[in-house]
Amino acid sequence: MGCMCSQLAAKFAFFPPSPPTYQIKKRDNGKLTAVSSSSSSSSTLVSVSDDPSLDVLLIDTKLGNKIVGFYLRNPYARLTVLYSHGNAADLGQLHDLFVQLKANLRVNLMGYDYSGYGASTGKPSESNTYADIEAVYQCLQTEYGISQEDLILYGQSVGSGPTLHLAAKLPRLRGVVLHSGILSGLRVLCHVKFTFCYDIFENINKVKKVKCPVLVIHGTDDDVVNWLHGNGLWKKAREPYEPLWVKGGGHCNLEQYPDFIRRILVPQLHVTDAVRLNYANPNASDVQSQDSVDHVAGGPSALTVGDRAV
Repeated sequence: MGCMCSQLAAKFAFFPPSPPTYQIKKRDNGKLTAVSSSSSSSSTLVSVSDDPSLDVLLIDTKLGNKIVGFYLRNPYARLTVLYSHGNAADLGQLHDLFVQLKANLRVNLMGYDYSGYGASTGKPSESNTYADIEAVYQCLQTEYGISQEDLILYGQSVGSGPTLHLAAKLPRLRGVVLHSGILSGLRVLCHVKFTFCYDIFENINKVKKVKCPVLVIHGTDDDVVNWLHGNGLWKKAREPYEPLWVKGGGHCNLEQYPDFIRRILVPQLHVTDAVRLNYANPNASDVQSQDSVDHVAGGPSALTVGDRAV
């Protein structure tokens, strides 16, 4: 019974775009490039030759899958963001967002597709997402020399699961961002108050093990993952940063709201120093005028990314 419930929860947790929005091809020089699956795709991907700051990677996981990673370099970066996306998007839809985050936050950024998403092999599952993010972190260490002290983990929606899985294992992380995160899979589906042995993504327990600052972002009108999930994660974090409750925000559209743009897209996510400052002065970050915010972020509608369920 427990196994069946767990499989049912997983079925509702993953909705990879079908067909994938991009394909991986190998160039004559041996490097990989990503191209749109169709000329009519709303997301325009650039190849490595077009954007020297982008590396397209195939990363082996311990469970035998090959997952795709996009690593975007910023020459002015001190920190790196490891981004775990929501359950109904793939890297083809996220590339433009990554470019904006890289530039506006002045960070390097690594995004990846879970097993069974995009051009990644395998099937999506809780255990695969954990193996996926562990493999990506190892790649950041070995290929790019990124240490956990200079790493921020960013998890959106179901991406909060692998994010907290890894964060609980790394005691010296720079910071964690939970964007529309979940307390657990079954709590989204059934609104249960207890953790069952067959639950998935038990973030409610893992967030308590994270030793770095945790920023929680959630829309107050989220009708997919109720705001109470974000509030619960914030309350259980050992070192919570002042949360960002986006008034009127839903599950898929927080990037459109001025509060999100001011707080996240304006360059200020150097977490450790900024977090300490905001403990003392919670309003210190809200100093940008709306005109300057829209200029930096490319307008309030520039970063909308779809997400279907948890």
